[in-house]
This record gives sequence, structure tokens and C-alpha cells, in this order.
Amino acid sequence: MSNVFGLDIGTRNVVGTVGYCTQDGEFIVVAQHVRQHETRAMLDGQIHDIGRVARTISEVKAELESQIGMPLTEVCIAAAGRVLKTVTTHVEYEYAEETVVTGEDIHTLNLLGVETAQAELKEKNDTNYKFYCVGYSVVKYYLNDEIFINLESHKANKIGEDIIVTFLPEDVVDGLYAAVGQAGLAVANMTLEPIAAINVAIPEHFRMLNIALVDVGAGTSDICITRDGSIIAYGMISCAGDELTEIIVQHYLVDFRMAEAMKVASTTEEEITYEDIMSISHTIPVEELWELIDPVVDRITLEVATRIKELNGDKTVSACFVVGGGGKVHGFTERLSEYLELPQERVALRGEEVLREVIFEQEDIRKDPLLVTPIGICLNYYEQKNNFIMVKFNGERLKLYDNNRLTIVDAALQAGFPNDMLFPRRGMPINFTVNGSARIVRGEAGEAAIVLMNGQTAHINTPLEPNCEIVIEPSTTGEAAVYTVGQLDEYGRIEMSVIINGQTVVCPKLVEVNGSLEPASYEIKEGDVIETRNYYTVGQIIELMDVQIDPEEEIFVNNKPADYETLVYDNFSIDWNVLSSGESGQKQEEPAAPSSPKEKPKRRRRWMREVPDEEKQEEPAPAEEAAPEPESPPEAAPEPVSVPEPAARSCFVTVNGERVELMGKERYIFVDIFDRITFDLTAGQGRAIATLVNGDNAQFSQELKDGDRIDLYWKQG
Repeated sequence: MSNVFGLDIGTRNVVGTVGYCTQDGEFIVVAQHVRQHETRAMLDGQIHDIGRVARTISEVKAELESQIGMPLTEVCIAAAGRVLKTVTTHVEYEYAEETVVTGEDIHTLNLLGVETAQAELKEKNDTNYKFYCVGYSVVKYYLNDEIFINLESHKANKIGEDIIVTFLPEDVVDGLYAAVGQAGLAVANMTLEPIAAINVAIPEHFRMLNIALVDVGAGTSDICITRDGSIIAYGMISCAGDELTEIIVQHYLVDFRMAEAMKVASTTEEEITYEDIMSISHTIPVEELWELIDPVVDRITLEVATRIKELNGDKTVSACFVVGGGGKVHGFTERLSEYLELPQERVALRGEEVLREVIFEQEDIRKDPLLVTPIGICLNYYEQKNNFIMVKFNGERLKLYDNNRLTIVDAALQAGFPNDMLFPRRGMPINFTVNGSARIVRGEAGEAAIVLMNGQTAHINTPLEPNCEIVIEPSTTGEAAVYTVGQLDEYGRIEMSVIINGQTVVCPKLVEVNGSLEPASYEIKEGDVIETRNYYTVGQIIELMDVQIDPEEEIFVNNKPADYETLVYDNFSIDWNVLSSGESGQKQEEPAAPSSPKEKPKRRRRWMREVPDEEKQEEPAPAEEAAPEPESPPEAAPEPVSVPEPAARSCFVTVNGERVELMGKERYIFVDIFDRITFDLTAGQGRAIATLVNGDNAQFSQELKDGDRIDLYWKQG
């Protein structure tokens, strides 16, 4: 069997125990050593001089190693109940369906209870202390809301528990860790001193009774209460054996070590011999010392009894057990029984009678109340060794349930480290819609979190090691998303052509943002509603071309009178008279080219272009009309030639399966069908229009013939 090393780091003594548990439940102590602190390096259970305490621990460790003939690397420790906080809470876990409860389920429930208690303590904490969980005890288990002693292997839909969780200030815990670390030891398990003591002093079959356990040390007196089979409360008072020693120092003019020896001798001897600071030797009857310390014993026992009653619901207990060296002084149990209002036989020291299942291989060891807590620390190892491991995360001590799969991310989540700070964070995204479809442009990715374990680079899935130190520097947030209209796939991807006074001009589809036209440089904002337009209004074309139109002359779109609000689609024709360009304040006729070198040519917007001659589609000119010279100013045109009016004729075509008659013209082009059918050209909601003649794509200026089959509809998507 492997040995367990337990260390009781008390205010006055450091007690080291090495042993192991047998299959029969006996605990075999193979080595034990007690050493006093050379100076008062600890007060009230708190380490004040870490270096001196570490040296005392190293001496105990070295002595034990010489006894067992092997090195010791891990140790189990316990903390005194200084500034102890307890939280009692109830937690439940409900299964999706009836399930057999496993041991891991119970441990998970315990961990949930610890987390809940920690959250409650954090909310109520009115001190500057940062508290760390040092132990817990389950008060009651519940199976489907019924009280059960043990849940394992039962079928359940829901399990629950009442749990009492104990916390100490983290500086107390950090001091203990630092001291054992300087002594070359790693902490294998940590508990609270009263928890360790009760494991030995009050067996489980006694806990049905309402019993108090008092562990009287040098600096603190730790208390716990049992009832109905469970530990129901923990507490402490900061009065203990050192107060007795201090009054002996003052009265007899001795140093602290001599006073401590006198106090110990008073529990067994009839006379006490001592040497004062003047090097004078004295011998006094033990009754003299008893009389000296009696007022202090009276005050300590009164405070202990008062605290016991407070923890027990303002009433006394059925019995009280006392362990620890401080409880052995004369009159302690007798005076405590008076204040607890109990018969003297119900307040007793627990030593040899509770150590019956503890076997000491060393012949010179006497079973004593002083040994109860050190043995309990070792026994507690077997209860929690395989359940929890301890780590330090960003300076905070954590206890985690060990399922053999723990990684750094588990420690981060247990510590409440924000999940989004573990991974690179993108900058703010932009959510918007294009033609009714939701779009998102994500921000830039930030830098990943920097993860270190024991000073070495790691990652969030690195397995945890017991007592490791983890440091995580949060990830960073990237730049917020920036996206312009010009970056949209839809922008400029499809062009439309407009024939203006016989000149073909190509321009991109317009983009509206929240109902307003925006240029390519517009930066899209959160919630923008964007729609691409496959049409212009006459007014928009005038604005984009930066021209002034003669208000006295009519504007024609596809040879029909129009105004500034008339919609213009791909291959529509526009005829108008231009007064001047927007950059020239002079009224002039629209020239095909500058009439003189000094004359400024018209400026075109960069998003519109004129089609070179080689790109122009041949437009058939009516035979009856004389083709005017291109770009000739209307005023300079020759007198019109009188020609006979062309003879009107009818043309019959089929539009979307219906027969349509075109009338009033000598020839007809595709756009003429809109005079004879109802088709809302503004209802596309950003979709493109499909125009087919006899199954082939058609242009709006394509000539129609009798019998042509036309399909006209909005494309999907």
C-alpha cells in the first residue's frame, strides 16, 4: 500500500504522520514526528513567518524520510478555522429520463453545491477577504425529493442535496501552500481541521446524535456540530491554548517555550520545575498554576459553549467531545460542561478510545487527543484524493472535481473567466440587407489568448496537473467591420444602357440605402437596407450627367412624353434639349463636340460612360424618315422634309400566353407591349426582369413581328 503523508501545521506544533489504510479499514501509522516552532511564527492559525514555518516543516519531513527510508514529495494539509465562513445551500440535478445514479453523478452534484455556495458567499461577502473553499459536508441527499442516505446505484429522475461548504480567506491558504512549497512539497489534498478531526473523533454511526466536537489548538478552537447523521455547522473562536501560555509568561517571568513546557507539565505532573529569565530555578505545586490559569480557562470555555449553542440553533447539544492539546488543561472539560448545561460525563476528551482502529508501528507513541487531527488529515486524503485536484488560476486557488479529463479550459470556466476571452474576438460586425436578403460582414479577428502553465506556453486543451499554476492573458478584439457599397457584388456587376439623343450611355445599376441613392464610397452601417435598382428616373439621369434641360421643350422616353419622375430601364431611349452643362453657366445648344478649342467639353460622371462606336448596336432607322446628323443641335438642323405620314398597321403577338394587338404605328419594338399590357415595372424589389422573344433574350428596342411569342417576368433570386 502507498503511504500518505499528513501534516498538521498548528500554531504551536507541526505534527507529521505517514501511514496507509488497509482493506479492513485500519490505518497503519508507519512514522510520526512532532516539532515545535522555534519562534511564534504562527498566530491564531495564520502563518506570519513563512520562511521559519517552512524550515520547521523541512525538519519534520527530513525526520520522517529517515524513518521510512524514502523521499516524501506530496503532503496532505489542513487549515485552521480563522475567519471561517460557512454556507449551507440546496442543489438539484434533473435527468432527461430515469437514470441509474453513478458515483460521478454524486461528485458532480457536490461540485454544483460548492459552486452554488461560492456564488452565494461572493454575493454576501462584506469583507475585503477573498475566500477559498477548503471543505464541504453533505447534510442530506434527496432522491426524487425523498431523503436518502446514499444515492449511488438507485434509479432517479432527480437528485439533490443539502450541503454545507466551508471557506477561508485565500491569504490563509496561500500561506500554507507557500510554506510547504518552500519545504519541497506539493499539496495532494487540503481540508479544514475540524473536518479532519471529526472523521476520527465522531464516526458516522454517532452522527445521528446532536454532538459538538471542539478542537482546542494553540491559536484557535474549531467547532463542528452533528445531527441526524450529518455535519450541520462549523465555527471557531480565536481563543485557545496560547492565551494560557501567555499568562504563565507574564506571571512567572519565563520565555514562551518555558511557559509552554510548564502548561504541558501541568496536565500530568504534581510539581512543576522551571527556570525564569534571570536563570533562577523554581519548583511550584501544580495547583498554583491551575489557580493562575483558571480565569482564562473559564473565559475560553464560556466562549466555546456560547458559540456551540449559536451553531446549534441557540440550544445546547447532547454531548461534546474535545480533542487537541489545549483541551487537556486542568478544568477545561469540567468548566465546559457547566456552560453547556451537560453532565460532566457528556463532555470528554477523545483520544485513545477513538484511535482504536489506528495502529502505530512506533512503540513509543501514546494515543493522545493531540494526534486526532493529524490522523484525520491522512484519512481525509482517501475521501477526496480521487475527487478533486487543486490548481492556481490567475492567482486564485481553485478546487476542481477530477474526472481524469480536466483541461485548462475547465479551470478557466470554474474561475468564471469569460468564455469569449479565451478565443480571438472579432470586431463588431455589420448586419444589413441587400434586396431583402440578410447579409453580415464580420469584423477582423483579434489575437488569441496567451496561455501559460507553470511558466510554459500551453493551450486551453492542455491537461491539468495537480497544483499547477495557470496564467491566461485575455484574447483581444479585432477591428470593427468596414464595408462600402462599392464592395458589394451587386454594385456595378450589371450595367444598363440608355440611348440619349441617339448616343448610347452605359451606367451601373443604382444602389439605394435606406431609400437614398449612395455612391460607391458610402460605408455601410448596422441595419442598413440596401436595394439595387435596374432603372433610373429621368431626373436622376439629368443629375448624373450634370446637364440642364430646356424646360420649354418636352422630354421623350421611348418616343412618349415623360417627366423627371419617369422610369428609364435598360435600352430605353431619351430625347431632350440641353441648355448647358452643369459646369457652364452659359445657355448653348447641345453640340456633338466643342465648337471651338476654348469651349469646355461636357463632363460625364465617372460611373457613366459613352459607348464607343464599335460597341454600338445598329439601330434601324425608319425608311420614311431622313436620318439626322448625329449630335446636331436642333436649331442648326435643316428644315424638315415633308414626307407622307406612314401608314399605321396592327401587329398581333402573344405575351405570357395571351394574344395582344399592337396598334397605331407602322413598326413596333419590344417596349411597345407595355402600352397594351399591365406590368408594374417598379415591383421587382431588386430582381432582374426577364425579357424573351420566341425563347431568346430580347432588347427593349428589338423589332416585333406578327406571331412573336413574348415572355415577361421577374427573375427569382
